[in-house]
Amino acid sequence: MNRKIQFAVITFSVLLVGMLLLGASTKKQSSPEETYRHIGVFTEVLSKIKSDYVEEPDMKNVTLGALNGLLESLDPYASYLGPDQYKQYAKVSAEAKADVGLILAKRFGYIAIVGAIPGSPADKAGLATGDMLETINNVNTRDMPLAYAEIMLKGDAGSTIEFSVLRFTRPEPQKVTLTRAPITLPSITNKLMPDNIGYVQVQSLAGNRLADVEAAVKGLEKQGAKRFILDLRNCATGDPAQGVAIANLFQDQALLAYIEGQKQPRKNLEAVAAKVATKLPVTVVTNRGTAGAAEVAAAALLETKRAAVVGERTYGDAAVRKTIMMDDGAAVILSVAKFYSPSGKAIQDTGVMPNVPVLDQQNIPTGDEDEDAPKAEPKKSTEDEILKKAIEIAIKGVPPETAAAAAKGGSGDSGLGPLNIPKP
Repeated sequence: MNRKIQFAVITFSVLLVGMLLLGASTKKQSSPEETYRHIGVFTEVLSKIKSDYVEEPDMKNVTLGALNGLLESLDPYASYLGPDQYKQYAKVSAEAKADVGLILAKRFGYIAIVGAIPGSPADKAGLATGDMLETINNVNTRDMPLAYAEIMLKGDAGSTIEFSVLRFTRPEPQKVTLTRAPITLPSITNKLMPDNIGYVQVQSLAGNRLADVEAAVKGLEKQGAKRFILDLRNCATGDPAQGVAIANLFQDQALLAYIEGQKQPRKNLEAVAAKVATKLPVTVVTNRGTAGAAEVAAAALLETKRAAVVGERTYGDAAVRKTIMMDDGAAVILSVAKFYSPSGKAIQDTGVMPNVPVLDQQNIPTGDEDEDAPKAEPKKSTEDEILKKAIEIAIKGVPPETAAAAAKGGSGDSGLGPLNIPKP
């Protein structure tokens, strides 16, 4: 499809969504007449494109571009799959195949990287949060359904896949070839650090990680830990509900989160005192690769004033998604409810802003990588500034000036005033 047509249709889709959302913000629910009026405008524009554009457009592609633009404007994790695409998606999803370990979303019409699973081929190649995939196996990702991009990543172990990667630090796309492999989600790691700090690193909340975190916390406390650091950096896998369970290990009474959607009534997720693993002080660490369940945990502990959060704003991905079948065999994968922080912030929309912000210097590509290098390995700082700051906060507490800035709505503000963190 001609790029001018693509741009026009996608732009109109964005405007249409904007009008619908504006109507939703001013009214509890738009009237059927108003909805049909917007649809009528959309239909008229398509008609004008077909009749008056400089060349005969492919209306199937025009319609698909409009649908993808519409969905991305509403939900960066939504997808429309045609009947054949959905059959392929269902087949590949049901098979245990190798992968490259990327977690994806839609941004600016392209496929964006939410994160790379630690230890995966993508992680070893240096692909990271914020990178954009311009092409996958020479197929342009502009207007590609997110779910279709995800199945393209899967294949037989040992097979290769090629990406053209866009980075803000590089003027030109970079070619990266990865070899698919079975993906092993990282285990929980823990150790007792100097000053009696129990350090627990969580890089995935998929599977039975809750039990592993609980065992690590209890074990470290028996070893003499007097305070904890919960490192959730680059943790982007796992059901968001697991984040509530992780927060409950540290918080014995409070609203930790709630779920709500247009057709799903609000469901409060409260702490259960019997599930608490420790009452010792805790500091949470995040970065831009923290997403999903880890964000829910960070938001809960921050907003209930149980923990300071040190690091970067998280990615923004915590929702209940559903596959909705169409009459022709196509499908729409859509967020039907969102996870909200205790104060009512939609985590998918806002992410979690630390009350002690620190830039992750270890995760920034410098842009001067060798053009001929086989991997897109970013150069990293040798010192972990975020962890260094987290240790300082764990020992000394949040500085008065930082707490005051948070109370007044300054940089890094959680909007909840000074923290009430118990001293050891």
